[in-house]
Amino acid sequence: MSDTRTPVRPTIADLPSLLDVPLGPSAWRPVTQAEVDAFADLTGDHNPIHVDPDFASGTPFGGTIAHGYLTLSLIVPTMAELVEVVEVGTAVNYGLDKLRFPAPVRVGSRIRATTTLTTLDDVPGGVQAHWNSTIEVEGSGKPAVVAHMVVRYYA
Repeated sequence: MSDTRTPVRPTIADLPSLLDVPLGPSAWRPVTQAEVDAFADLTGDHNPIHVDPDFASGTPFGGTIAHGYLTLSLIVPTMAELVEVVEVGTAVNYGLDKLRFPAPVRVGSRIRATTTLTTLDDVPGGVQAHWNSTIEVEGSGKPAVVAHMVVRYYA
């Protein structure tokens, strides 16, 4: 990566202080054909728009693009640059309330993330946090991913 960020490091008790506070952006992160090919191998999704540069050059995208779910998975390392909830027993992804892929990520482009904690709910043994996260593509007018993620943090 081109540079690194120091994440905010709240405890569960500190999370309310982050409500509606925009965090980010993370550092720019390149998306490579090797990552796309590895993701295709892991998921069995070998659509030529992702893995065949010759085929993809003839599409409206002009080249290969990352899988939407690959881009979504890159929220994990990019958000880790922004926030790390500390002094927890465990944290788990609980799901997504909304997920959209408004724009493609061309292989070779760079992405970065921003996020905002919008809601906190008590759950037995911890809290449920709702993060509105966006992955943008350098030079694009539209985001690549808009995700309303739900994460549970247990003490």
